Amino acid sequence: MADVAAREMRVPVPARPLSLHKFARRKSTIAFLMTLPLIVVVACLVIYPAFYSMHLATLNKSMTKFVGLGNFEFLFRRNTFWMVVQQSILFAVTAVIFKAMVGFVVAHFVHNLPARGQRKWRGMLLIPWVIPPAMSTLAWLWLFDPSYSAFNWVFAHLGIPQVAWLGNPYWARFCVILVNVWVGSPFFMIMYLAALKSVPEHLHEAAAIDGANWFQKIWYVNLPMMRNIIQITALFSLIVTFANFDIVKILTNGGPVDQTHVFATWSFVLGIWGNDLPLGASVSLFMFPILAVAAILILRNVSKRGNEA
Repeated sequence: MADVAAREMRVPVPARPLSLHKFARRKSTIAFLMTLPLIVVVACLVIYPAFYSMHLATLNKSMTKFVGLGNFEFLFRRNTFWMVVQQSILFAVTAVIFKAMVGFVVAHFVHNLPARGQRKWRGMLLIPWVIPPAMSTLAWLWLFDPSYSAFNWVFAHLGIPQVAWLGNPYWARFCVILVNVWVGSPFFMIMYLAALKSVPEHLHEAAAIDGANWFQKIWYVNLPMMRNIIQITALFSLIVTFANFDIVKILTNGGPVDQTHVFATWSFVLGIWGNDLPLGASVSLFMFPILAVAAILILRNVSKRGNEA
């Protein structure tokens, strides 16, 4: 009766307090509570170190005085820094392109195999990605060894001049990229293979009726359907490759003469070996604007295609 009288008098009825049971039944509340442990882990292991690195980058070498952007100004005046920027971009972009190409080809190869043989091939092709990169890089280091290189042994028996794999800057860059492609291609393969499984078979049948060959089916059917997966996978791999440390550290240690240093290894040299943590943090933070631009461009394109669909 009070509610009826309140409506007739147009007096707002005070909202009833939300019970704990109804509060817990809200989907948004349940989703937040389920993701809360992950949020805490990310905050402790990612957000806090990131802000602490920003704080370190504003201090002097002894970490007793605030210098603002002084560390960045010092880096910008060094030719080695710009060489590291160039090498990091070359290393990451080239490796991601080749990983995407190899993964795309191998994924189509596995996808067209009989169902019984696919599991075996998937298991074997995932081995380079499953093995710890440091362990597999040690095997590659033996293959590129200047005295006991297996590749040079084959070249010697074929009458081909031997190659200073890790002694020549150009060959050293090639070796670093090659090992990264070998380690990372299976990840692209498994992602593209999952995307191929979601391509409707009737699209291939319609293309075959229209007279399309195998290349046209890949170009006009598979590639458009896989474009978002390709871009997201490339973005994730670009971030991981930019931050790569173990392959370069073990294979070349940044040599010869700093010609293969990337952001992670040079930051380690300055911060740990050079006992200058603020300067090392400044080098590592320089990756952020480069990756931010790449992420914005790729995610904007993915979002645009999603809205068009």
